[in-house]
Amino acid sequence: MQLERSSKTPYIEAIACGRKEPEAAEGHPGPMADLDDIYNQRIFELAAAIPHAARLDHPQATARAHSKLCGSTVEVEIRMEGDRISDFGQTVKACLLGQASAAIVGREVVGTPANEFRAVAATMRRMLKERGPCPDGRWADLGLLEPVKDYPHRHASTLLVFDAVERALDQVEAGAKDRAPTVAPGARAGA
Repeated sequence: MQLERSSKTPYIEAIACGRKEPEAAEGHPGPMADLDDIYNQRIFELAAAIPHAARLDHPQATARAHSKLCGSTVEVEIRMEGDRISDFGQTVKACLLGQASAAIVGREVVGTPANEFRAVAATMRRMLKERGPCPDGRWADLGLLEPVKDYPHRHASTLLVFDAVERALDQVEAGAKDRAPTVAPGARAGA
């Protein structure tokens, strides 16, 4: 979608992670990303090739996240080895932003420790909701979704995959606690 720019209406340049925001124009509440910055070619490419878009045979946990606002849904399945995600599957029925987010997560999630994934999810929420920094390292492509910060009604769909994976991690962690041996009060373990 191309927005028309007139000489009387200030055009707010694209704001990308790590770039300084331009000054707000008189009478304008502040910088806002252009829709072309959100729905760009790279976002389309990511959405067209979502990794791990198959169900797992024997997942340890399955979780679903749904956005009531737009109807998008992401369902994930995980297997863990120790504290790391060892296998991942996802079914994505989401808008372009939800698909792009799921594509990046699908590409990077296998081999990721649970605490690292939770930290990336927290960074994404801060990036969108509090204008915090973008994820970095191997998760840096999530910064492509940074312009979504200006569109709060798109936050939920962008974050669906993070919500679903965290719910699946919660299930695995709860199951591990349930399987832990219990010791009666006053007794010694192994006695």
